[in-house]
Amino acid sequence: MTMQEFRLAAFKAAMALGCESAETFEVSGGDFEVTVLDGEIDTYASSRSFGVGLRVIVAGKNGYAYTERLDAPEDLVRHAMDNAAVIEDPDVIPMQGPQTYAAVQAPAQPLCDLSEREKIELALSMEAAAKAADPRVARTEYCGVTTSWAHTGIYNTYGLCAEESTKNGSTLCYVIAEQDGQPQSGGSYRGGVAAADPTALVREATEDAVSKFGAAPVPPGDYPVILRYDAAESLLGGFSGMFSADAAQKGLSLLADKEGTRIGSEAVTIIDDPLHPIDPTAFDAEGTPSVTKTVVERGVLKTLLHNLKTAKKAGVASTANASRSPASPVGISPTNFYLQPGTKTLDTLLTEMGDGLLITELKGLHAGLNPVSGSFSLLANGFEVKNGRIGRPVDQIAIAGTFLSLLSDVQDVACDLSYDHYGCGGIGAPSVRIGALKVAGAE
Repeated sequence: MTMQEFRLAAFKAAMALGCESAETFEVSGGDFEVTVLDGEIDTYASSRSFGVGLRVIVAGKNGYAYTERLDAPEDLVRHAMDNAAVIEDPDVIPMQGPQTYAAVQAPAQPLCDLSEREKIELALSMEAAAKAADPRVARTEYCGVTTSWAHTGIYNTYGLCAEESTKNGSTLCYVIAEQDGQPQSGGSYRGGVAAADPTALVREATEDAVSKFGAAPVPPGDYPVILRYDAAESLLGGFSGMFSADAAQKGLSLLADKEGTRIGSEAVTIIDDPLHPIDPTAFDAEGTPSVTKTVVERGVLKTLLHNLKTAKKAGVASTANASRSPASPVGISPTNFYLQPGTKTLDTLLTEMGDGLLITELKGLHAGLNPVSGSFSLLANGFEVKNGRIGRPVDQIAIAGTFLSLLSDVQDVACDLSYDHYGCGGIGAPSVRIGALKVAGAE
């Protein structure tokens, strides 16, 4: 049975069994990964996957079921109907009707055009370059190439037909450097066009590791701080769930009922742009056409992120932020979600700060960050800044505060916008200057 035959049979069975509507969410794809160690292949994986999620509306309730086999469509429908029968959520979860989508231009992914042998050779050359970059590099911790492709299709009995194909490729390198018996790790990654040229990646990974030699804590206190783009990405990503309308409607976000109110300083503008050329998509996981929206404008919350359910409940239009996999129900996720960059360089921000700390890495995000309360206490690494110049490395410190207080204390943002998803969209941020953050370190 083909996918189309299975889909039509499932829709026919759903209507015959009394469902109001039915929808399939179909994803097929493939992944490749190779890592090398000491000039030899360490791990090698090549896989293909397929899954179809069925959603039905019966008696006003949504039910989901999942399969990886194209047989017994009626059984899948009955399974989804059984699941709908035990759902206690009274909210109406609409399905999207037929839509027209904007044409999007997928970014180039040259790694995806390489043969598997060429990807292996690229990984080996990266490791050799990393070991030759600095005599203090003792070994690589991870050095590899990954590529993936996926085709997504959403169809329902209302006539929705949304199809899209994507490809992604990335190179990653993490090294261990040693000096005077002290090991330090450093890493970097590249996606898209930049992934095919590992020169900058190897240089960044090596410089990241060797720059940490001699690191020590600073005394505890309140410090002016610059969160470098990578640290700012981590913090914004960790708290991105606060902007979910579903979380707000369930009382799990401090931003509930805060649209139109100030939550940050004038320097803070946050945008969610599924059409951004770094990783564009024409529709969300419900088939709603993508739309660019300003979530926070100069410190004022303009909108939360909605899918069809939360939008209906709030009496607004969906912001096209529905997310799901074939095996999961519809949720909400950001797309290309980023803090709008300014015009100043990081060096300018350092000069304007004078003395303080440059934070380059945050650790313990899963344990030390609470998106419900908005509080965080995170291990951090970075550098002292004296008279606007980067000084000695700093480690074994922790920064603490609340996300909304931090947004309100943003003094300025730099022009160095970067994305955390291997250069392929996701969460993005430039470097950010904060008036003061509480730092715990050694006395």
